[in-house]
Amino acid sequence: MRRLGWKWAVAFVLLLSACDPARIYEQNLDLPEGNWQIDNAPVFEFEIQDTTKVYDVYFNVRYSLKYDYYNLYLRHQLVAPDSSVISSKLHELLLMDAKTGKPLGKGSSDIYDLQALALDNVKFRKKGTYRLKLTQYMRRDPLPHILAVGVRVATDSEAK
Repeated sequence: MRRLGWKWAVAFVLLLSACDPARIYEQNLDLPEGNWQIDNAPVFEFEIQDTTKVYDVYFNVRYSLKYDYYNLYLRHQLVAPDSSVISSKLHELLLMDAKTGKPLGKGSSDIYDLQALALDNVKFRKKGTYRLKLTQYMRRDPLPHILAVGVRVATDSEAK
């Protein structure tokens, strides 16, 4: 009985350490057959209730080592609750070191996950539902070996 209690305590501590109080939204979408079509532009919707906080927005990418490039160009479009476009920008995400070819992010075998800061110190001025659209901006359609993309929105822990 005493041993069972110890295991539960360890499990509880591990569960608490996995929690992330800064995260207000995170969603990842698998891409059909590991191919990102140009016309497949996922839209991520998230709620902002506290307009006094500062937020960071991250892009998540799951990729295979079979991916032919060291980088990934993607464009975001961020739309406010009133349907006005807040920002639109082209981003270059480095998936592998350009000189060594070493994959960036976390992974093992031939699948890696990269989380890259895309927008930092964002102040959302209105409460409500925001939409963030991601479009792959490479010269290849479909773009093979991109398995999933996602978005994470978190409060900026370093904001004053």
